[in-house]
Amino acid sequence: MSCMARIVISSPKHPPAARASPHISPSSFPFHPSFFFIPPSPLVLLALHKPYGVLSQFTPEPGSAWKTLADLGPPHLPPRVYSLGRLDADSEGLLLLSDEPGLNTRLLDPRHAHEREYWTLVERVPSPDALALLAAGVRLPDHACAPVSVRAVPTDESATLPPRVPPVRFRKNVPDQWLSLTLHEGKNRQVRRMTAAIGHPTLRLIRVRIGRLTLADLGLLQSPGTWRELTAAERTATFASPSSR
Repeated sequence: MSCMARIVISSPKHPPAARASPHISPSSFPFHPSFFFIPPSPLVLLALHKPYGVLSQFTPEPGSAWKTLADLGPPHLPPRVYSLGRLDADSEGLLLLSDEPGLNTRLLDPRHAHEREYWTLVERVPSPDALALLAAGVRLPDHACAPVSVRAVPTDESATLPPRVPPVRFRKNVPDQWLSLTLHEGKNRQVRRMTAAIGHPTLRLIRVRIGRLTLADLGLLQSPGTWRELTAAERTATFASPSSR
């Protein structure tokens, strides 16, 4: 007949009776609850001057020769951020990125009326009548555009833009004109389609402003491919309602 001996090692903190219980109480562990708390990473809102030839996403499109946001840097964009809205690969300018849920709706929903200003270099010089058609809201085959604010950009303003790489095609006998268009909506390739509809194709397109944020004020105008985090005041300016501007 064999006997089984049970050896119990006691300690001042945990007497044998307490350790024999199949239920373990949190008080049995000599760890403070704060040891298990991992503080969340702070949320960020970034402004980027997206250069020509870069998709507004981090993953490449199959078969595409365009670069992605992951190719920018150094410094490289932080992980987890996503673009608020988009700019086509052949468009340039101000692009906001964040890791905060819900900002896309706050920024892009037309009901919130956040302005987005684009400078577009068009082929030939539009007449006043053509500009009036553009301002009234062009009717496209699949969408009736809302009215927009339109103005010709003076040469001293357009001269502040950095050159595009690669450069815009130049035709000696065909003049061009920079226009400013301010929209509250953002359909697929909308500005390009609008200028084409009035007979003036877009040669170059740059988003220079979102809300009250401009590439120039952010110090990004002359440096395509650079980015920085927005301050609290700049964040407020981004999401300010039209009545508070």
